[in-house]
Amino acid sequence: MDRSRAVGRLRAALVAFAEQWLPEADPWCVALSGGPDSLALTAVAAQERPTTALIVDHGLQAGSAQVAERARGQALDLGCVAARIIPVTVGAEGGPEAAARTARYAALDQARDRAPVLLGHTLDDQAETVLLGLGRGSGPRSMAGMRPYDPPWCRPLLGVRRVLTQDACTELRLTPWLDPHNSDRRFTRARLRSEVLPLLEDVLGGGVADALARTAIALREDSELIDELAGQALPETTAGAGLDTARLAALPGPVRREVIRRWLLAGGGRGLTDLQIRAVDRLVTHWRGQGGVAVGSELRGERLFAVRSDGLLRMRREPI
Repeated sequence: MDRSRAVGRLRAALVAFAEQWLPEADPWCVALSGGPDSLALTAVAAQERPTTALIVDHGLQAGSAQVAERARGQALDLGCVAARIIPVTVGAEGGPEAAARTARYAALDQARDRAPVLLGHTLDDQAETVLLGLGRGSGPRSMAGMRPYDPPWCRPLLGVRRVLTQDACTELRLTPWLDPHNSDRRFTRARLRSEVLPLLEDVLGGGVADALARTAIALREDSELIDELAGQALPETTAGAGLDTARLAALPGPVRREVIRRWLLAGGGRGLTDLQIRAVDRLVTHWRGQGGVAVGSELRGERLFAVRSDGLLRMRREPI
């Protein structure tokens, strides 16, 4: 039984999420860093279903192994049926934050044994994600933020504020690990958290985080409709390995660009930005004989371009 108001609210959020997305009472995993968000989530998750804690040790800070071992012990004390420490090697592609995230998700996916994975992202994390997408001009898909349920990833706390997880840890007499990277001004998200959002709250009179989270919901709903329409249109515009530009041109702009995005990803494009997708879109809507558009590549040692010829969009690969 819940012992506090904060824990009760977290449990209610988790139960509501499970009833909507995971109605079968199967075991689940929780990604545990030892911080207040994931620690509080682990506490309530372990009381609902058999829970395995997955603790990724990025090895980026002195003493990370001890932090991971402490989190493992806390997970078992909270009632988890198992707790695994997963050491990873973090690369450099995309910068330290992106590289750590890539390594973490890959490790969690490999270790989850087909079970869903609960993540401790809160409404505050969602607000930060929307601001990042807005500042980078990444388009509505990025500003739509994180999905509550994006199998196998589950985010049951997206509707609650970060302070609630901190209160829950206090009420449960848990001592969370406070990641020094979260206050390190070298990291963009840390500055958004400590500087930008508080300033916006002050200037706009409060409620900014909630407003950004609502914006993410509205954009995500629009994106889901566009996704459905694009999924229907992609086979109709596909011609061999390319796309028929005449059929593409007849589509509404947002649907056409989503078709292009999916085609680029399927062809090996990576790190796509809204600017790149719109540049490829102009090969369809404003064709003046221009050259190809670089769209990145999943393979090292090559450049990937989207080009137009004979009424088709095609992929062209060039060695670097």
